[in-house]
Amino acid sequence: MGLVDLAIARRAAQLADTGLANFHATAHGSLTFLAQLGEGFPDPPKVVRTDELAVEVYWRAPNESKQRIVGRRDTLLLPTDIQYHRDHLAIVQNNFPSIIRLGDGDEVRDVPHPLSALGRALYDFAVTDSLTIKTNDRTFDVVMVSVRPKDVTKPRAVGAVYLDRANGSVVRMTFSFTRAALKDDQLEDVSIILESGLVDGRFWLPRRQEIEIRRTGSWLQFPARGIIRGRWEICCVQVNADLGTPLFQGPEIVSLSPDALKKYPFKGSVLDAMPGDVKLGENDDVRRVQDEARALVRADALARVQRTALSIPSISDIVRMNRVEGLAFGAGLMRSLGSGFSAGAQVRFGTGDHAFKESLTAAWNRASGAGVSLGAHDNFRSAGDVQEVSGLRNTIAAQEFGSDMSDEFRSRGLTLGIDAGELFGARWKLTLDRDQQSPLAVHAKPVSGAFQPAFAADSLTEWRATLSARHARSDAPLGSTLQLSGSVSAARAHFDAAARAGMELWTGRVVGAAQFERPFGTDHLVLETNASAVLGAGAPAQDLVYFGGPISGPGYGYHQFSGTVGIGERVEWRHPAFDIPVPLGRFGALAMPVTLAPFVQGIWIGSSGPNAAVSAGWHDSVGLGVLTLFDALRFDIARGVRGGRWTFAVDFTRDFWRIL
Repeated sequence: MGLVDLAIARRAAQLADTGLANFHATAHGSLTFLAQLGEGFPDPPKVVRTDELAVEVYWRAPNESKQRIVGRRDTLLLPTDIQYHRDHLAIVQNNFPSIIRLGDGDEVRDVPHPLSALGRALYDFAVTDSLTIKTNDRTFDVVMVSVRPKDVTKPRAVGAVYLDRANGSVVRMTFSFTRAALKDDQLEDVSIILESGLVDGRFWLPRRQEIEIRRTGSWLQFPARGIIRGRWEICCVQVNADLGTPLFQGPEIVSLSPDALKKYPFKGSVLDAMPGDVKLGENDDVRRVQDEARALVRADALARVQRTALSIPSISDIVRMNRVEGLAFGAGLMRSLGSGFSAGAQVRFGTGDHAFKESLTAAWNRASGAGVSLGAHDNFRSAGDVQEVSGLRNTIAAQEFGSDMSDEFRSRGLTLGIDAGELFGARWKLTLDRDQQSPLAVHAKPVSGAFQPAFAADSLTEWRATLSARHARSDAPLGSTLQLSGSVSAARAHFDAAARAGMELWTGRVVGAAQFERPFGTDHLVLETNASAVLGAGAPAQDLVYFGGPISGPGYGYHQFSGTVGIGERVEWRHPAFDIPVPLGRFGALAMPVTLAPFVQGIWIGSSGPNAAVSAGWHDSVGLGVLTLFDALRFDIARGVRGGRWTFAVDFTRDFWRIL
């Protein structure tokens, strides 16, 4: 506490060294807006817009500051008219004043600074680590002091300050904030990192800064998240220069005219200025700040409060069409019960089969994502491990052309899910199911064409335990990214009908998927692997391995391949071919890229299933994909080389499937 008191006194004196009259510097920053979609946001966010900024920074004792934006350019990758708060366009000076505000007070407001006279009585402090910084002629001992509020229900900061043991100077600050500090109900969390560098061997002045703001939409529980990530590098610091008094008059943050901003001599393209890890699903530094905050206070103090609301994870949960239930309409409700507990219900009615499908869920979740859920359901499941088309595309194709790429069967039972959160870089979940499964019949007619017969599922009662893991997209060697997922399960099935009535057997399944992407300039090499295997003889039809369709087997029919083991490998080269200029009114103008993606795909089936349309062995295909509409829409034409045919597919790219 003596060190904390020293830091508070130092900040109160001038918020700087007594020998520091003023300084000026230049700051180079990138401000990126990203979007994430899908229940649980399992996929990395997509960059929507990124801005590059150049700012002149000035400070004068005792506490006057001025920042002038002298350069700014942006690139729009998806339509948006987002406007940033003024304080996001500049750096944080002096590690905040005594009251912390962010987003011009619309995001974080009225938070007492831990290193202030008021904050000393409102926070608990603890030394948790230390480090040594050596220069040519000096050694600095830096102490990490963790900070947590005494009352987590009030607007407070949570995190750590790193202090120079000799004089109490702030070397680094990492903060998140309690739920009460966030003024917008849609804000998930706000994290900020402020780092100082040693200037003239004496002054700790701004060197690097990061901020991340995550906001989640709550309308209809539709899963959409917006993320603002700001990165700043401060350089060329000069201290005790001659700064004129008129410089500090007027607003603290000002900007040159739009025409003048465009003339700033930035290097390279605006995308070159965006840090490489900004595109990834997690920022390691920011995630550590959030993890430390959760370790210091109960996760409930950081968690977003949810009310009773409609729960509709995707468009297909509202309306869908397939051959077994016809046109179906659905909706759901979710209710937060407090302390991490929630309950939900969903219902759907098919106009073809005249039947209701229901599911009920009760869950307890920590803010970190770990938790337990219990569900009861009478619904449909689809055979196969690879989703071939989006729900929206399947509805349109089934209704208009009789093309239904969903082999569904009825499932009634109970599910216990245990989510362990993140361990060893992956998210783990254990699921225990008790299921009664039975086949369905065709109850619909398309506008044109005819449906295939319903999937011939086996009637059985099954007990299954499944352990699954998912490693989000992350850095891999040579500038590439890698995403992995997989599961292993064991099941005991009791057959209820047909020739195997009364028979019981044990089976297992192993499923794995990997996506690898490596840039080569503006081009990208994309590799995708899907593999599945059934362990044990006599597995029911719905547990077999299935390949065939736009994703797992282009150039072949839907689920044309089936068996007990199979693997599919796609090699694709994506080349930005040309841009189409698109005026978007208030969203601005942008160049819509068109990307050509030639690919080859191999499928290997180890042993053919009883109803397979082709024999076991290798089956190849070649094709060409065209991505457009800001990489949201994809056209594919493919040809199966061995026993295949020409196929044409159009669909949204898979990043959007979870909400379609």
